[in-house]
Amino acid sequence: MKAILWSMMALLAIGPANRASAQQTRVLIDLSEQRAYLMEGGRVSLVAPISSGKPGWSTPTGHFSVFSKDIDHRSRSFGSVLDASGRVVNANATPASRIPAGGHYRPAPMPFFMEFSPAVGLHAGYLPGYPASHGCVRMPRDLAARFFGRVQVGTPVTVVGNAHVLTRVRKALPAFL
Repeated sequence: MKAILWSMMALLAIGPANRASAQQTRVLIDLSEQRAYLMEGGRVSLVAPISSGKPGWSTPTGHFSVFSKDIDHRSRSFGSVLDASGRVVNANATPASRIPAGGHYRPAPMPFFMEFSPAVGLHAGYLPGYPASHGCVRMPRDLAARFFGRVQVGTPVTVVGNAHVLTRVRKALPAFL
């Protein structure tokens, strides 16, 4: 049932972009607060805790627009290496990582991906309570699905703040991917 609901949401969200509606909806990402805000009609409609880029992999700041959406995105840069029995032997792998005989590389899942800068976007993922991604903006799955359903291609995204100067640190939130 959930899969059907997510598929219906995706079809509605991916349909032809209504430029006026996209301009009334905005996303604000505050790296200092580690929060993302969905603004609709000038008001905050959703707030999500996030995990942004870790040191050396900063989330870019500035003004952007969502230019791509993918409900079942897989990373092109990072993932895991599994051995022949399916055990993870390298949880921080790249496509060029060594793969043991009989093993394979599995790209990292990034459900509800909303790309706003090349190879950087908002998506569902694990939140350890601090900046820990390779530049993307992770959020809880339920909130990522809600953002995904309301954000269209063309929606403005503003990224402000500094992940090195956090205003709060919170406990980890599970990914439920």
